[in-house]
Amino acid sequence: QVQLVESGGGLVQPGGSLRLSCAASGSIFSIYAMGWYRQAPGRQRELVARVTSGGTTNYNDSVKGRFAISRDNAKNTVYLQMNSLKLEDTAIYYCYVDAQPTAGALRYDYWGQGTQVTVSS
Repeated sequence: QVQLVESGGGLVQPGGSLRLSCAASGSIFSIYAMGWYRQAPGRQRELVARVTSGGTTNYNDSVKGRFAISRDNAKNTVYLQMNSLKLEDTAIYYCYVDAQPTAGALRYDYWGQGTQVTVSS
């Protein structure tokens, strides 16, 4: 089983910055993509950013140029640096990893418990 522990959420003023972290632990044979989704009240969960094992990144258009995703493969950790935060970035942010828990096993998407990011003046 793969466990994800997120940290770094909180309250920030518009224009401010936050850095989210998500560390994966447990039975991990290989991690493919890692990333972040978010869900605001009354809205569907949406992809914020993801990064593959090869370093390819994808971003939601609404965060391009403001957010940066990175990963430390040695630590099985993914980061999301969020700059120039806007009111509409307020949401619960969920970390996920696309991982293979053991050799020969199927790949699964594992999810963190979510961390609240609130942008407010």
